Amino acid sequence: MITLDKYSIGMGDRFGRQGKAQLSAIVQARDEGISIVPVWNKSHREHKIIGTHPGEVRAEADAAVRALSYTGRYHVDADHINLANVDEFAAASDFFTLDVAEAIGQRPAEEDLKKFLRACSDYTGRLAIDGIEDVLEVTQGTLERIGQMFLAPVKEAGRIYRRIEHIKGRDNFVTEVSMDESHSPQTPVEMLFILAAIAAEGIPAQTIAPRFTGRFNKGVDYVGDVGRFAREFRNDVAVIAFAVREFGLPANLKLSVHSGSDKFSIYPHISKSLADFGTGVHLKTAGTTWLEELAGVSLAGSEGLCVAKDIYREAMERYEELCGPYATVIDIDPTMLPSVDDWDGAMFAAALRHNQLCESYNPHFRQMLHVSYKVAAEMAERFYGVLDRYEEEIGSCVAENLLERHIRPVFGGNGR
Repeated sequence: MITLDKYSIGMGDRFGRQGKAQLSAIVQARDEGISIVPVWNKSHREHKIIGTHPGEVRAEADAAVRALSYTGRYHVDADHINLANVDEFAAASDFFTLDVAEAIGQRPAEEDLKKFLRACSDYTGRLAIDGIEDVLEVTQGTLERIGQMFLAPVKEAGRIYRRIEHIKGRDNFVTEVSMDESHSPQTPVEMLFILAAIAAEGIPAQTIAPRFTGRFNKGVDYVGDVGRFAREFRNDVAVIAFAVREFGLPANLKLSVHSGSDKFSIYPHISKSLADFGTGVHLKTAGTTWLEELAGVSLAGSEGLCVAKDIYREAMERYEELCGPYATVIDIDPTMLPSVDDWDGAMFAAALRHNQLCESYNPHFRQMLHVSYKVAAEMAERFYGVLDRYEEEIGSCVAENLLERHIRPVFGGNGR
């Protein structure tokens, strides 16, 4: 059986060039006593925009492992897939993120709802869960509301899971259920009975991605009430521990934090919960690698800087097209987007890289470039050429970012 380790990190790589750099950060962390499993991930949307296919992600991961003589476990994630596209990922992936958020709120079949209510009726009343300060109040009305809201997505997850199981065999992949792209965060009571439904559906989920309070915008820090996030995270960890015992879910079931890259203000709270509960986490950092590529390109020389500037200029001309698909996970003030005509490479990189102590850092500029990878893909060999020519400089940026800004803050005190 493929079992996901306690600590894992999702490493997105839009253009498939940074596998070795990413893995070098994992190796260095391991040398420091931080044991964390790499998971290369790329979504169906990214493949379609860039013109790649899932097999290329597997090839990148395998090549990086060979190049660094890496001996640890690693995985390839079919990120945010659904029943319409899962078959495309089956051969290359051994980790599947089942995206069922769109089904939230869809009316379940009446018989399915009745079965759910019967199965959960024993939990009505006051329910105390270790690690949660407040006693949970569960009524029949509570269960009916949760069933109406979340039973359909769990049923959809079951259909996707069984399709993968049919192709790959039951124990040959890791399953994650994702509901992070819903409109509102799930409460502890909702999380508990979502997990009950997942168990009843026969899905051996090893990670679950809920929606947390606040904004998880692409490539920038968390926006919201950090204290409230900390309570939600701890409550979810406690609910998972309870659900594993009650419902027979996999013992290694853990939270997955999507759009987790660069959420520096919540990292200490995640790390503390891991230590306090002795639990694991899966942190997804997709997108941050592409921005480090741009930073490295801009610093590498005049040719690279010219490419980086041209990407930004064209992206500005196509603002609505590029920002539209990401409207729910970006907050860009167009008046804060600078002209880069007179910038040198250091100025471009300083505005782009996520160093909050740097006065030049511009989160609007960073988010704009985050959604602009389509422009780079359309440049084709012009962009890929500078990635290849400046591989060493770019790889240094990628590895440093992953290790210094992500792995050490989240896992440094817990991954040993």
